[in-house]
Amino acid sequence: MFNPYEIIKYPLITEKATKLEGQNKYLFAVNNKARKTQIKMAIEQIYKVSVTGVAIIRMPAKKRKYRLSMEGYRSSYKKAIVTLKEGDKIATT
Repeated sequence: MFNPYEIIKYPLITEKATKLEGQNKYLFAVNNKARKTQIKMAIEQIYKVSVTGVAIIRMPAKKRKYRLSMEGYRSSYKKAIVTLKEGDKIATT
């Protein structure tokens, strides 16, 4: 089987995420290898809600400068927008 806490890393709390909560949608950072069905089952097990839809977005690595001349990359990650059934809520804050 799978561990739902390894699939869902943490909820994303941004300005966009708080606007989407009004539409009953929530953002989560998820494991890079997770699929939509695994994300749906993990959210339902962790938060005890009904999920109606999952959308996945891959965020690419971004170049960052450190100090004066050193350059590096910020890690890429995958985020999921989870739509819940009417009446269900997740307390993210």
